[in-house]
Amino acid sequence: MKFASIVSTLIIAILYSTNAFAADDEKKTSAENTPDTQTLFKKFEQTLSNVKLVGRFTVLGKEDKPPAKEEYTITSVTKLDEGDYWLFRTRIKYGDKDVAVPLALEVKWAGDTPIITLTDFAIPQLGTFSSRVIIYDNQYAGTWSHGQVGGHLFGTIEKIKAEGEDSEP
Repeated sequence: MKFASIVSTLIIAILYSTNAFAADDEKKTSAENTPDTQTLFKKFEQTLSNVKLVGRFTVLGKEDKPPAKEEYTITSVTKLDEGDYWLFRTRIKYGDKDVAVPLALEVKWAGDTPIITLTDFAIPQLGTFSSRVIIYDNQYAGTWSHGQVGGHLFGTIEKIKAEGEDSEP
């Protein structure tokens, strides 16, 4: 009986330590594969400068209606000195409004993935919004709210071609 108990304890200890080492190796591999901050920032700037976010949005409670079209133009994105804030030079089309406005937005990172965050953020001429938007692989997706109305948004990030630029490579 004692021998079986000792063997069981040893097996459990070996399994536990193997899992702990595997978890440590996985953390190291993940950390080793995540680019440094400057590389992430540069890629973010390149991904969101001179682009249009073209997609659709839904409204919670109105799932019977198809998602509506949306489009945001971003001329440039640059890191500000303070905290996690970035300056987005934008043109936003929302309803019957078409507004060009610079926005200082907070960007958080989940590993190598940026998440644009707005919490009760006032946009001139448009209102107050909250949102979480993930940017990944030339796509965006997230949630939004404007007062008591909210929903989901998603789409693609498309580079704006310079005047005279051919559509063929």
